[in-house]
Amino acid sequence: MHSGFRLGHIAGVEIGVDWSLLIIFFLITFSLGMGVFPSWHPEWSAAVAWSTAVAAALLFFASVLAHELSHALVGRAMGVPINRITLFVFGGMAQMDGEPPTWRAELAMAIVGPLTSLVLGFGFLWLASTIAGPIELNPDAPGETLAGLGVLATLLMWLGPINVVLGLFNLVPGFPLDGGRILRAVLWAVTGDHLRATRFASRIGQVFAWLLIAAGLVMMLGLRLPFFGGGWFSGLWLAFIGWFLNNAALMSYRQLVVREALENVPVARIMQKRFQSVSPDMPIATLVADHVMASGQRSFPVEQDDRFVGLVCLQDLQRHPRESWDKGTVGQIMTRAEAMTSLSPEQDAAEAMTVLARRDVNQLPVLDGARLVGLLRREDVLKWLSIHQAGRTHGGRAQPAI
Repeated sequence: MHSGFRLGHIAGVEIGVDWSLLIIFFLITFSLGMGVFPSWHPEWSAAVAWSTAVAAALLFFASVLAHELSHALVGRAMGVPINRITLFVFGGMAQMDGEPPTWRAELAMAIVGPLTSLVLGFGFLWLASTIAGPIELNPDAPGETLAGLGVLATLLMWLGPINVVLGLFNLVPGFPLDGGRILRAVLWAVTGDHLRATRFASRIGQVFAWLLIAAGLVMMLGLRLPFFGGGWFSGLWLAFIGWFLNNAALMSYRQLVVREALENVPVARIMQKRFQSVSPDMPIATLVADHVMASGQRSFPVEQDDRFVGLVCLQDLQRHPRESWDKGTVGQIMTRAEAMTSLSPEQDAAEAMTVLARRDVNQLPVLDGARLVGLLRREDVLKWLSIHQAGRTHGGRAQPAI
């Protein structure tokens, strides 16, 4: 389940917007409408300044979307399934259902994003000079040059540098930024070891993140830094970005460790084989009294004539009025089989974990044809990982750690 709303699809990729995007949208609009554009153009009315600010914020996020869409399209062309892009407070994220199959795919995917931003940035600057004529910015008095621009040229002159900065920032070799992924691709090509390359790139990403946090704290103390400037709010924002990147670097590496541990492990080896099934005709009150309260199960497969027809969970009970449990049946509150994603016993456990995450559920039925043979639960996967990683550690082959 995603927090936010869906904009639609572009080239088969779902475009989603997280509610956190509204924070940065209002910050950009407020900054431009109250400060930047009025300082460039004191003669502008408030309506012109604010409408231009809104347009700039919208076009900036359209640029971020173009950046992420380039990742998605190149990734899909290289065999990496990417079905969703989410725009959020820090920009955007193309969500991969797996890792790139080769270092070449990783390199192509990673480098196309910054290139897209740089092309957009220089393209906007070229359009501004085409509309307004040759623009020679006086470094001693930049306001005089910008004051002579019209609304469209002003908008383009803001969009150009911001996209160039976005492209250059993403080239910093700190995983999981695009530059960090480029570094990982190069290391992968040199070492031939995907996990080792990811571990090193992740460490570089953490170092970069902590540098950002330190820079932010220095700015919050009142000092000014080259390029970043100064100010309490700017410092707080920079430290927050560093904190986010540090967590992202750690999580990206840990997710890869988990994925590699689960690769080539069939679902049948991990799934829960001992469970109670119930009938769709069973009264809800009987389900609660004889099954929910009498066992440790939180979900119950529903079978009829040896066929799996649905799944009933504790959440389904909570959505049904307590006073109608004596009259209602399991079939009335269950999630029907046709509305669920199922797994096969031979399916790769790493792929199954991706399905669990994508569907945002805690368990999935495992079917052999129409016959239920097991349930795969998140807790079973975590238990398997805990046991086998501990076994590797005690056997002298410790799992890599950061």
